[in-house]
Amino acid sequence: MAKRSIDKAKAAKKDEFYTQLEDINNELRHYREHFRGKTVLCNCDDPRISNFFTYFAYNFEFLGLKKLITTCYKNQDMDFFSQNKSEQAVFLVYEGDKNGNSIPDAEEIGVKPLKGDGDFRSKECIELLKEADIVVTNPPFSLFREYMAQLMEYGKKFLIIGNQNNATYKEIFPLIKENKIWLGYKSGDMSFRVPANSEERATRFWIDTNGQKWRSLGNICWYTNLDIPKRHENLILYKSYTPEEYPRYINYDAIEVSKTELIPCDYDGVMGVPITFMDKYNPDQFEIIGIGNGGELGVECGVSANLTAEQCAALFREDKSFRKGKLCYRNDKGKLVGCYARILIRKRA
Repeated sequence: MAKRSIDKAKAAKKDEFYTQLEDINNELRHYREHFRGKTVLCNCDDPRISNFFTYFAYNFEFLGLKKLITTCYKNQDMDFFSQNKSEQAVFLVYEGDKNGNSIPDAEEIGVKPLKGDGDFRSKECIELLKEADIVVTNPPFSLFREYMAQLMEYGKKFLIIGNQNNATYKEIFPLIKENKIWLGYKSGDMSFRVPANSEERATRFWIDTNGQKWRSLGNICWYTNLDIPKRHENLILYKSYTPEEYPRYINYDAIEVSKTELIPCDYDGVMGVPITFMDKYNPDQFEIIGIGNGGELGVECGVSANLTAEQCAALFREDKSFRKGKLCYRNDKGKLVGCYARILIRKRA
């Protein structure tokens, strides 16, 4: 096997995370009005085992869907659940109850072969994408940037699962800043079924009584561009600003707010808040200014802080991580403290 094929198989294995029906239902119940008369595409889900297909097929009439299309990427060397040779990649089309049964059956579900392996980037899968009104799925975590770029390129409405840290990517953060995408309802811990040959881990990994392997990830969220009431709920602010409780960054003109619930109600300047703030972000209440994350979008030393080149160099000598733009301040003992990723925000007038 060529090295490229081996790498592709390894990546596919690591990206096999199957979402629980309960988690899908708990999120999608907030979006019912968006689905009426729409064609839904689940293009990263094996329809033979996907709970996304199950949810939409069984709620087809309730949601008032027009059509449901489901595809999946099938590795050509191994079916990771059965350990057997993979079947041909297929896509399923369901257009609702035709024979009066409450349960979708084989006669009502059109199963069609795909010429390729079902990769969402393939030409035939892109044609299915063009047909869809809304995309709902759990895309490969390792390809999240590319997957999001495709959704934006084709102007699709979507509701997809991702990692909270995706918000700090240079390709993703500008979309959030410009209010083109936002977080859905659920953020935090979520458990996924994983393939039988998944590597066991010391934490957040277990095998149930049926021998099914599971992994839990603590920083999962839903990304969407479907407007929801939650997005317009004001965060209740009760804390008052004091210089002692809210230290000012050395390398950026903003104050440090260590927890979202501690955002002061009487401060009008720029504040740095944890990325978990995105779960509470209301664009009518706050404006996103930028991000300081010590990585791709880190702030430049001296910007808006009136630091000289010599002062910046001294910070770098004290802790070289600030070369990557990590926001920092001095605590009450004078020790330099570097922050994790911070979203820079300001209250709207």
